[in-house]
Amino acid sequence: MIKTVFSIDLPVLENMHILKNRIEPLNLTGNEKRVCIVTGIHGDELEGQYICYEIIRRINASIQHLHGIIDIYPSLNPLGMDSLTRGIPAFDLDLNRCFPGDKDGDMSENAAAKIVEDILGSYLCIDLHSSNISLREVPQVRMIEENASMLLPYAKLLNLDFVWVHPSATVQNATLAHALNTNGVPTIAVEMGTGMRITRQFGDQITEGIFCLLKEIGMWGGEVITPKTPIISSEGQREVTMVHADVSGIFLPAVEHWKGIKKGDVIGDIVNTLTGNIEQHIIAPCDGMVFTLREYPVVNSGSLIVRILGGDFYD
Repeated sequence: MIKTVFSIDLPVLENMHILKNRIEPLNLTGNEKRVCIVTGIHGDELEGQYICYEIIRRINASIQHLHGIIDIYPSLNPLGMDSLTRGIPAFDLDLNRCFPGDKDGDMSENAAAKIVEDILGSYLCIDLHSSNISLREVPQVRMIEENASMLLPYAKLLNLDFVWVHPSATVQNATLAHALNTNGVPTIAVEMGTGMRITRQFGDQITEGIFCLLKEIGMWGGEVITPKTPIISSEGQREVTMVHADVSGIFLPAVEHWKGIKKGDVIGDIVNTLTGNIEQHIIAPCDGMVFTLREYPVVNSGSLIVRILGGDFYD
């Protein structure tokens, strides 16, 4: 059942609609749990599109196994998706810095308020993101320390590679996840893949995890896999090290995503395509696992090259 969450008229006889697909079990009792799956807050993050499609397809094919209500919001920023821009076009505004919103505010604040209002009261929300066009991320969840006790049991069911628990000060207060978590809806922010791409391997991995979670909370009666046990990094445990470029040029990686490296290994080279010179050998500063890897080869001084999860993962 397609429902309108927010609608507004735009210039030149156009309009914007934020829609959701509500999937209900065959026999409603009135006591069903409701889970919300949202994506498309950023118009250049497309990994969640495949997951929305797969969840709807699989549930419709076995609707008899559904024992709760699933609300799927595939595009919270339809103008951004239509124009392949991260934020709301023309305003250069990041929708994920507008929550919880204001019904009496401008278009973005009004939309944010209606989104939050529509999701409030649900049992759980899964907020699907991609990385940007420059970086590739393994499927992971990021959360703040104060929410870890509430969210970790759910995150461990999502078939993830990695859970990164941040200090509270590192998270923006105006995100959808923060607005919902502070208003009583446990919300898990999942990140994977690369901007403007769909990585079906990652999409399938998270889709399987969502069905594992639904099974655990009594909303799905079909068969599910045994989810992966994610590596969990929190303050004082495994350290996350970031490596940046010192020079500009073209980055040629020498390591693989989600593979172990040793301190002193060559991560890659930054080369000058005019002179044929190697401008910088990028050396691993520690042992660990590469969970973020530069995807877009053009770099400037200061560009992020890798994030490394510290520890002995070498095989």
